[in-house]
Amino acid sequence: MTTPERPHRNFYGRRKGKHLKASQERYVEEDLAALSPGAVDWDVNPDRTPLDVATLFGGRDLWLEVGFGGGEHMVHQAAQNPDVGIIGCEPYINGVAMLLGKIRKAGVQNLRVYPGDARDMFDVLPDASISKAFLLYPDPWPKARHHRRRFVTPEHLEPLARVLKPGAEFRVATDIPDYVRQTLEQVPRHGFEWLAEGPQDWRVAWDDWISTRYEQKALREGRVPHYLTFRKI
Repeated sequence: MTTPERPHRNFYGRRKGKHLKASQERYVEEDLAALSPGAVDWDVNPDRTPLDVATLFGGRDLWLEVGFGGGEHMVHQAAQNPDVGIIGCEPYINGVAMLLGKIRKAGVQNLRVYPGDARDMFDVLPDASISKAFLLYPDPWPKARHHRRRFVTPEHLEPLARVLKPGAEFRVATDIPDYVRQTLEQVPRHGFEWLAEGPQDWRVAWDDWISTRYEQKALREGRVPHYLTFRKI
């Protein structure tokens, strides 16, 4: 069997910002390995052997959050839905450290954390294994020449559609009008239907929504958040 060739991939943005606090460094050192979803990195899984998702959370439904930021939404969903398992992907180590601290404080047990590119996770997720996916306030890549690096492009949407179950929900939140446009243009082309006639009012969002730091920043700066819900056909 030929080993797959590792693709050249750029991460969404910075992988690390300001220095971690001593407590955050401790969270990463002590907690991250135990919360790993399995062999995802190319260095440890060059053959791209699929994850055993049937035993990962004891056979529970599996959700995926792409780019969880500081982790507040992910921890909230885990606490509200103890009967599901949630995997979060985030290449920005400062966000990972923040999430680990929130996990300790909340005491939730149904989370797994991959500190890297979601596309590497897509490589090892079996077909039709995810019941719900979240893309919340992704990096907008505002310059036109960088739009190809947005998540709502075929490079990301094709593998996302593959790993989602038929009928699975895909939620997108953004405060960037052009990101709304591109989302509505691209996502339905990849096997999804939009479950609305227009973007939801930001004051409504979803019934189980918790305001995130990115939503609060958008409101402070005068931008209007939009919430889009799609269903995998």
